Formats: sequence, C-alpha cells, structure tokens
Amino acid sequence: MKIHRNFVINKPYGYICQFVYNGKRKKRMLGELGDFPEGTMSVGRLDEHSEGLLILTTNGKTSFAVRSKGIEKEYYAQVDGIISQEAIDKMKQGVEIGVKGEKYNTLPCKAFKIENPNLPERSRKIRDERHGPSSWVSVIVTEGKFRQVRKMTAAVGFPTLRLVRVRIGRLHLGDLKSGEYYELDEVAV
Repeated sequence: MKIHRNFVINKPYGYICQFVYNGKRKKRMLGELGDFPEGTMSVGRLDEHSEGLLILTTNGKTSFAVRSKGIEKEYYAQVDGIISQEAIDKMKQGVEIGVKGEKYNTLPCKAFKIENPNLPERSRKIRDERHGPSSWVSVIVTEGKFRQVRKMTAAVGFPTLRLVRVRIGRLHLGDLKSGEYYELDEVAV
C-alpha cells in the first residue's frame, strides 16, 4: 500500500503552482521550496502573483475531494481605492466575469471590508500611497475559477493589487512565513 504525503505551504509571490515546467522562460516553481516527494501536486492553484495557503499532496483522491466539495476558501484582497459597501454587496450576490472566453456568473459568496491585516511585506513592492489609497476586503468563495477573486473585485470597480489566500476549510495560514511548509498526517478540511 502506497503511503501518501500531504503538506501545507505558504506560497510566495512569484512562484507557480507546478513542480515541472516545460515553458521557454524560467519560472520559479514550488518544488524549489522544499524536498517534496515525487508525484507531489498542488490542490487547487494560486496564480504566479498570488500568495498564501496551499495544500500539496501525493494523493490524487485527496486533491479531487478538496476541490470538489464546495469547501470555503478565504482570501484577503488589497484593492485599488476605498472599496464601497455597494461593491461588496454586488460581490456577495455574484458578479459576471469571463472564464475561458465565456461569460460566467459567480456563485453568491461572503465578502466584507477588513482593516489592514498586517501581512508580512511581499517580495515585490505593491506601490506607495502617492498612487492613491487602497483598502482590504475578505472574500470567501466555494468555487475556484481561474483568477476568480481578482476578476470579481475588478468587476465591481476595485482591481486587486495583492491577493493572499488565508484559509481553506478549517486550515488557516496562521503564522506560517512565506515559503515555509509543514507536513500533515491527513488533509481534513
């Protein structure tokens, strides 16, 4: 019987959620951050410019189960401008975004304005206050379309400047520093 391994990692900005890359341009990959076993894959993805909580596993069944159960994923998004309650209410009801060249209405979600969560500085500076104010919003979704949260904030007029996933189900990012990871006995989200 094969023993599967599971990990929780704080994906840094600038890394892709792959372990093998066949593109022409050199990309930084998750496998560079640790000694992960052959066959390790990410459960869901975060794009190159997003950061935060990611589950890694060698078990395809675990990956499928976590992605298919409608499990909540919470993101902190720093947006351009001071987000309005009207914009938050629109996101909560679901907004129209583009997915693979088609129009798609997101499912209703939870969203609310938050104070600056005082996350560690990102490896690449976002911008400074000379370019105008920014604010933070928590967005909790149960689906995971490509760049969904970024598209949702843009659809309501507040483009995302920084995006950090802080929770998947019951798993929280906590104090895990960028690039750090730990092993889990089993994934229970």
